[in-house]
Amino acid sequence: MHFVNTKPREKRSSLLSNLKSGKLLTFPGAYNALVAKLIKDIGFDGIYVSGGVMSNDLGIPDIGLTTLEHVSTRAKQISQCTLLPTIVDADTGFSSCKKTVEVFEKFGLSGLHIEDQVAEKRCGHLDNKELITKDEMVNKIKEAVKAKIDNNFLIIARTDANSVEGIDKTIDRIKAYEDAGADMIFPEAMKNEKEFEIIRKNARTFLLANMTEFGKSIDVKTFFSKLFTLPSHLISLIKPL
Repeated sequence: MHFVNTKPREKRSSLLSNLKSGKLLTFPGAYNALVAKLIKDIGFDGIYVSGGVMSNDLGIPDIGLTTLEHVSTRAKQISQCTLLPTIVDADTGFSSCKKTVEVFEKFGLSGLHIEDQVAEKRCGHLDNKELITKDEMVNKIKEAVKAKIDNNFLIIARTDANSVEGIDKTIDRIKAYEDAGADMIFPEAMKNEKEFEIIRKNARTFLLANMTEFGKSIDVKTFFSKLFTLPSHLISLIKPL
C-alpha cells in the first residue's frame, strides 16, 4: 500500500486552518483505504470513519459491538494512505477515553468524537437510545482533552440528547461540553434545518452535521443535496457564527 509522507501534525494544522476559514467542509464516510483514496481523488475535504460504516463492513449491527482494536486498526490504514485529515467515530470512548485518544493520535488521526450514550449504545439515528448523565460526559471530555499531545487533535463531543431529552436539554449539554474543553460539537439526529439553526445560535465552537441516507435529518439532506455524491455517511464541519 502506498503511504503518504504528510505528517499527522500537518494534517491537523491544515484542518484547523480550513475550519477557521469559514468554509463548509465535507468528509464522506470510508470503510477502507481504497474508498479513502477515491474520496481524495473526487476532491472532498477529509475522510470520516463512522461507526455505522465500520460495523456494516464487519457484518455486525451498530450497537456498540466494535472495539478499539477494530476501529483503530482500520482508521490507521485509512489515515496512512491519504493526504486528507481523517476523523473517527470512537463511540462512547471504548473502555478508556484516555487510552482511546492516545491510540488514535499515535495512529495519525486528526480527531475523534465520543458520545453521551450508555456503553450499550445504538446508532444515532435509531430510537430507544439511553444517555449517561451530563456530568459523566463532562468527565469523559476532560479525560480526552487531557490525554492529547497535539493541541490540534480535535476532541469532538457528540450528544444524542435531542431525540431523548429534547432540544433545550441538548443545548444545556452542549454548553457543558464546550466548557469541559470540547473542540467541536456533534448534535446527532437533528430532525430539520431549523433545529440545526437553534444549535448554531447557542453553540460557541465548530459543529459537525452528520448526514446519512437512512437518518432522521431528512430536511437537511435536501438542504445539502449537492453534497451527496457518495453513499454512506457524510459529515459537514461548520464554523461558529
